[in-house]
Amino acid sequence: MKTTVDNCVFCKIVRGEIPSRKVYEDDEIFAFHDINPVAQVHFMLIPKEHVESLEHAQDRHQMVLGKMMVLASRLACEQGSPDGFRTIVNTGRIGRQDVFHVHMHVLGGKDPLPGMIQRST
Repeated sequence: MKTTVDNCVFCKIVRGEIPSRKVYEDDEIFAFHDINPVAQVHFMLIPKEHVESLEHAQDRHQMVLGKMMVLASRLACEQGSPDGFRTIVNTGRIGRQDVFHVHMHVLGGKDPLPGMIQRST
């Protein structure tokens, strides 16, 4: 089933139909804590406009996607990860995207994160 603004869980969070632990909000971006964190700090940044994935991003999305990148650093520090963080944007089936609304995971904390995906031999 194709994700639309009406049935998208992240659009429902933006509209306040589903509760979230908000980290940040402005006219274009919403950030909230992940409900199943995998690190001491784990929140997501999303554009308020429904964009299914990075694969669907267009030239007109450059500003908001860039703004998300810049905000990630400030918000990671404010949330308790002053010494670095990891950003992850899963895209499409192969990228293991679970919610089809473009979103950036920001992970960090006081302890180092595990390594990247291991290469198979």
